[in-house]
Formats: sequence, structure tokens, C-alpha cells
Amino acid sequence: MSTFALDPTHSSVEFSVRHMMFSKVRGVFGSFSLELAVDDATSLPSSVKAEIDAASIDTKVADRDAHLRSADFLDVEKFPKIAFESTAITGKANAFTIAGNLTIHGVTKPIALDATLGGRAKDPWGNDRIAYEASTKINRKEFGLTWNQALEAGGVLVGEDIEITLTIQAVKVGAPAAV
Repeated sequence: MSTFALDPTHSSVEFSVRHMMFSKVRGVFGSFSLELAVDDATSLPSSVKAEIDAASIDTKVADRDAHLRSADFLDVEKFPKIAFESTAITGKANAFTIAGNLTIHGVTKPIALDATLGGRAKDPWGNDRIAYEASTKINRKEFGLTWNQALEAGGVLVGEDIEITLTIQAVKVGAPAAV
């Protein structure tokens, strides 16, 4: 078992949600952390713990980002962190599931991430690196994010389903392993 630390410059937390029922708004969280234990024999994570700074939300529109940080949505003053902790990891490197508890807006719900191992290799400086991709879909209303606005033509301004995509690269903690 090895411990890996997040490489934030080669990792991302992205999301998308329907806008006006027919298009999507995409965004990222710019600040997050990850604790990762990895089974050396399979390169699969054995435990995952992550935190996202909710105020680091960025959709490239300052007014929208301010609204998403407000009490209408994430309420970052009251709930500054979004957290995830795995409870079970099953499958093989080409397709595995990370089950766990996601906490947003003070509400904790079980979710499952569909994940794959991107690869594992030594970088030019002898550091052991590993990469994963994972995705899931959540219903924002289940986490208390219920704000919306009806549209004149029917439907609502903000969709309920949020698609989340994680691209993670991490570096093994400690001295480079012997080859």
C-alpha cells in the first residue's frame, strides 16, 4: 500500500449543468485536496478522501460565480467545503467504482463514481505518478440546492442533474521507490 499526494497542476474537478433546458454551463473548482491510498499490486485506490473549496467555483462569469457562492446555491459562508470519502472500491483498473459519501451544502448522500486508471509510471525525476479519471451524476436538489427560476416558455433556468468529472494525477509520498 502506498500513499499518494495530489498534483493539483495536473488535476481538475469539472462540472456541467443544463441551462434553460437546452444548453450546458460548465465550470471548475480551482482549489481542492485529495488523500489517496493505492494498492501497489493493482494500482487501484483502496481509499479516497477529498475536499473542495466551495468558494473556488469558476464558470468564467463573475456574476454567476457570485450567485453560485451565495445562499441560493452553495452558501460558501456557511458551508465552505464540499467533501467526499470513499466507503468501498470495486472492480478492475479499466473499470472500477468508487462508492462513498458526498457532502454538499451540509447534506451527505451516498454516490458512486465510475472510474478508470489512466496509468502509472515514473516521471523524469524518479517520482512514482498515477492518474485516474472518474465521473458521476448527482441531483442538486438532493443536496438542498433547490433555487430555480421558471421560464416564460416553460421549463426552468437551471437543470437538476449535475455531471461531475475528475481528472486526477498524484505523486507517491516519500523517496522514489527502488526499481
